[in-house]
Amino acid sequence: MDRESWRSGLRAGAPFAAASFVLSASFGVAATGVGFTPWAAVLMSAVVFAGSAQFAAVGVLASGGTAGPAILAATLMNARFLPMGIAFGQSLPGGPVRRALQGQPVVDASWAMAMDVRGRFDRWYLFGHSAIQYVAWVAGTALGAYGGSWIRDPEAFGLDALFPGFFVALLFNELRDRQGVAVALGGAALALALLPFTPPGVPLVAAALVALVGLHPRMERGSADPDPEEGEPA
Repeated sequence: MDRESWRSGLRAGAPFAAASFVLSASFGVAATGVGFTPWAAVLMSAVVFAGSAQFAAVGVLASGGTAGPAILAATLMNARFLPMGIAFGQSLPGGPVRRALQGQPVVDASWAMAMDVRGRFDRWYLFGHSAIQYVAWVAGTALGAYGGSWIRDPEAFGLDALFPGFFVALLFNELRDRQGVAVALGGAALALALLPFTPPGVPLVAAALVALVGLHPRMERGSADPDPEEGEPA
């Protein structure tokens, strides 16, 4: 274990953990509001640990959708971890099972900050960065789910605004180039077109599929970039 990298990851992850705590409290409020028991909301955060997927599932249920579309929407949201995991796996020791287990702590922020300019990863930095966020995410969910009426009121402390604001922040993060703008507009147009005559959850699932299709060319460009340091040990 590289203790220095672990500690550096913990320190760097602290601000993200603070944001995760507030956001996950909002998730706890939203989840119990659509019928989750408090323990089920906390369990989902502990097992899934993915804000976009969890909010997507709750959003489908809040609009009147059933469990099937909610699970599908969450799965599509998390599909981005497949290429991220493939990239991270090149920096991990051991066989396929061991690498798969080490890949479980990957979240967007820790993945991005643990990567160097050559595309290699400091795994212990990532583990520390994710660990402090994980604790905050589960604790915040518990606060939102088990808190009294003062916290479960969606308007308390503006938690109702965090729910849509979270997705707006994700959207702006992806509008870095023309492809991102085109994918966002295409997904929004398709969702709006389907909204009047499809069951709740279907428009969101369709928009997520558009996002995955748009991701493919970006992945191809990334894989085609030459690595001048290829062949050096990680």
